[in-house]
Amino acid sequence: EQEYWELCNKCNTMRPKRSHHCSRCGHCVRRMDHHCPWINNCVGEDNHWLFLQLCFYTQILSSYTLILDFCHYYYFLPLKKENGDVFVFRHELALLRISAFMGLIILGGISGLFYTQLMGIFTDTTGIEKMTNCCEDISRPRKPWQQTFSEVFGTHWKILWFIPFRQRQPLRVPYHFANHV
Repeated sequence: EQEYWELCNKCNTMRPKRSHHCSRCGHCVRRMDHHCPWINNCVGEDNHWLFLQLCFYTQILSSYTLILDFCHYYYFLPLKKENGDVFVFRHELALLRISAFMGLIILGGISGLFYTQLMGIFTDTTGIEKMTNCCEDISRPRKPWQQTFSEVFGTHWKILWFIPFRQRQPLRVPYHFANHV
């Protein structure tokens, strides 16, 4: 596969195709999607699946928080009529509303991020490739979505895609896709 490598003009090292040099990290990352400030690292081939799991589980936890907030709020509605002058009650209700507002913002933002990451996997393009429009290659064969997800998550077993406590093993790329990786 090294015959398809190219020279990086910033760090002067040979790198595989579809790699990008991160100016924050100072090195090239294979299939780099973006540099994430939340994890303070580049999201690329080796940790893209962990970033997707982070987004997925953050959505679940934000939804769970919102459900608890709304259940708690409806629990407080009968108390509002009886003892509305209680100091603790007013502050707890204010904190509940702030928590619900933050939960909605986080759920909306993470859902948008998770959607764009999933669309990138479906189309087999990274965020950097989308911004530079370098992937409008007609000659590039289209992979099935199961294969692109298996390449990102490192396994063909779909149930293992959601388990964060495992190691990712790189998959062998079929021969007709080998020169496009």
